[in-house]
Amino acid sequence: MPNQRPPRKASTAERLRHSIEALIRSDDLAPGDQMPTEQVLSERLGFSRSTVREALRLLEQDGLLRAEQGRGRFVSGAGALRVERPVTKYESITEMLEGLGYRVTSAVLEVGESIATAEEAQALQLEEGDPVLRLVRLRCGDDIPLVFSVNVIPRDCLPGPVGHRDWSGSLSRALEAHGRTIVSSVARISAVDVPAEYGERFSLSQYDPWLLATETCITTDGSPVVYAQEYHRGSEIAFNVLRRS
Repeated sequence: MPNQRPPRKASTAERLRHSIEALIRSDDLAPGDQMPTEQVLSERLGFSRSTVREALRLLEQDGLLRAEQGRGRFVSGAGALRVERPVTKYESITEMLEGLGYRVTSAVLEVGESIATAEEAQALQLEEGDPVLRLVRLRCGDDIPLVFSVNVIPRDCLPGPVGHRDWSGSLSRALEAHGRTIVSSVARISAVDVPAEYGERFSLSQYDPWLLATETCITTDGSPVVYAQEYHRGSEIAFNVLRRS
């Protein structure tokens, strides 16, 4: 068995960082608006001032806030943008849909052991024909089909009998439980129709075209653990890009 690093959990400051971003949006703060003081944020969010200070520094490092000596912190132009789904942030499909306010359900259409194709082997740093798990799912938001996905995982990343696992939940969380925490991905996005073999079998062609994200997911130690082809309903889901100089 290869050595596995323990899953990396987000620090308290990292989690608080997202809460402060949400506060900026909920308070409708515009570029140039002054942020509440550390003391006010501490009382409002229920965290110590030192944790608030660390979270604010993370936002400064990302260019979302700017600090002025003796005056305080101010919202930058980037900080006030409402980027609902940035392509620069890795998140699981479940997390993405939940973040957009959907009640998420998953239909497992197929799951089983298979062998890696040449394309899959190259993406996952395997040999062609190595054992993999192939998971085909349809993700729905409020019972509306939104994401059709084909995920390929090296077999040893999720050990145990296939039938003993609930495949309807978050694949990222399942991998994290086995010490394979996904922290980044490399993706290519294009507009396509769902392949005919899937469109006919699962009645998906009526929703064409889709935004296809062909993605390789990477763990904390740099290992590729998922090769995913995810078809997003083009009429319902968009990707946003935030560019900084």
